[in-house]
Formats: sequence, C-alpha cells, structure tokens
Amino acid sequence: MPVELTSLSREFGLGGVILFARNVAEPEQVAELSFESARLVPDLPLWVSVDQEGGRVARLRAPFTEWPPMATLGRSGDVQLAERFARALAIELKAAGITLDYAPVLDVLTNARNPVIGDRALADKAEEVGRLGAAIIRALQGEGVAACGKHFPGHGDTSVDSHVELPLVEHPPDRLRAVEFVPFRAAVEADVATIMTAHLFAPSLDEQRPATLSRHVVTDLLRIELGFDGVILSDDLEMKAIAKNYAVPDAAILAIEAGCDGVLICSADYDTQARTLEALIRAVETGRLAYARVEDALKRQQRAKERFLGAALTSRPSRAKTLRETIGRDEHRAIADEMARFL
Repeated sequence: MPVELTSLSREFGLGGVILFARNVAEPEQVAELSFESARLVPDLPLWVSVDQEGGRVARLRAPFTEWPPMATLGRSGDVQLAERFARALAIELKAAGITLDYAPVLDVLTNARNPVIGDRALADKAEEVGRLGAAIIRALQGEGVAACGKHFPGHGDTSVDSHVELPLVEHPPDRLRAVEFVPFRAAVEADVATIMTAHLFAPSLDEQRPATLSRHVVTDLLRIELGFDGVILSDDLEMKAIAKNYAVPDAAILAIEAGCDGVLICSADYDTQARTLEALIRAVETGRLAYARVEDALKRQQRAKERFLGAALTSRPSRAKTLRETIGRDEHRAIADEMARFL
C-alpha cells in the first residue's frame, strides 16, 4: 500500500482505487492489497476496481484466467457463452477482493480502423452489442461484482486514440440515438451499476466541451433521456484527450458539474490527486460547484456501494490454497478456449 495513498485517504477520503499491472504480483498479494484498500476510509468503503475486459485490456494475467478479446463473443453470438464467461470472470475477481470491473465495452465498432476500440468491442451491430453486453452485466453483477458500461456516448466510430488526442464524432443526434446509444439503453435495462463517459468531441451534442465535461451529454442524455439512475464515472482525466486542454483539477470540477458522480485519475501522481481533491473542495466552498450536485453524487455512490460492497467487507482475503483453487480453474480455462475458437 503506497504511503501517499494512505495519506490522501486520511486527509480527504477517496471513492475508490484502480489496480494496474504495476500493482499486481500474485493472487495472494492482490487479495491482501484489495482488502487493505477497501478499508482506507472506514465510514464509506472504497471501490477496488480494475480494467479486466479480456484480450489486450487485462491487468490480471496468469495464474488468473486469461480471456480472449470480447470480439470472440460477438462472433459466437452465444448469450450463454457470454454469461458463462462473465460468471467465471466475476468469481475470480471477487476472490481477489475486486468489487468493480470496468467492463463491458458497449461501443459499436462501426469503424474497422478504430485504433483504441477494435477487438475490445463485442460487435459492429448495435443490437448485438446490447444483447451480449446486457448478458455480461447481469452475470457479473449476479455474482456480486459491479459492472461498468463504457464509453458513453459511444467510442466505436473514432479514428484516433483518446489516450493521445481528442477524437471527433461527427454523427447527428438521430444517428447516435439509433446506433451508439442502443447498447447503453440495454445496459440501463439490465440495471448496470456504473457507466463510464468517453473523452470525445461530438459537436452535434455539445459544440464546446468533450462528452465527459458536457452537461448535455452526461445529464440531459445519459441521466434523463436514457433514464440511468446509477453511478456515472469519467474515464481517466489524465488521458491526453482531456489533459491537453484542461488541467486535471479543472477537468474534475467540470466533470462533476456535468453530472459525473466520480472521476478517475489513474497515474501514481499523488500531487495531482491531492490538488484535484483540494480544487473540488474549494469549488464547493466558493459556490462554483453546487453543494446539491456533490450530495447527489455521494448518495449515488452510497447506494451502489450498499448494493455491492457489503459481502466484500465481512471477511479477510481467502487463504492461498482457496485462491489457487478458485483462480484459473480448469472449467474457466475451458470457457476461454471455447471463446478462442472465434478469434
């Protein structure tokens, strides 16, 4: 546990932590780190989260089961296979103390040359992404791991990587509603716990701000039009799509103001994290950020945490023998092999 993280949690409180490959050694270490992280703030437990999609976006490698990319499920068209995958994934995540998985990707791959989504997408047809995505959400959450649909309002038809620069989406609202929004509607119907915003610029929706910082996108469209009542999270605010034009503390204020209920800052730059927390506090104190908006965000976090974190906090991490018996099971690897047939 980094000393700086402990200090931040004591001084400010935190909503959660996210694990990257740099935080992962072996299953026992991950489970212990997850246990310690969840309890950094005694009165409101932290999310212990991870990007574990399968394919190239997977922080947990062997002996955890290594899953093929999600495009394999789309090619299979098999809802039962998607459910079996998600249940097995959740069992392994839960054993390691992870309570929130930033999956599934709900972007519709309408641009085959998309450099950041590609085979992370389930399919190139909106209805199929929605059908399989909803199955994954229900199975993950049925096993007690919160799911996160990403990236609203849809990252499937972009030609640049938002880690590097701000993508442009030029479709009119009618097209976005007919294609990009479809899987997110299915996710809302599946009672998805969280949805992540996309760092992209869609001028037909907001002529001034990228989606993550746009009240029209986050509140008017996702919250009100699509009826999503769960937790809205930003993608990492240190990605160049945002950070090239906004200081991270300023972006955090704008994101919360737009309707996000939490923001991700994913590097180990604790100074940036501290400055962002201080900026949010000052924004409330000066009236720049409405107190009611912050209270609403906190209540949404509380409701989601009551739903998913209770059981995760009642016991110490599983013993090494139990972890070894749970992670990388033969039946889980058999599911991965079945998916790999559709590579």
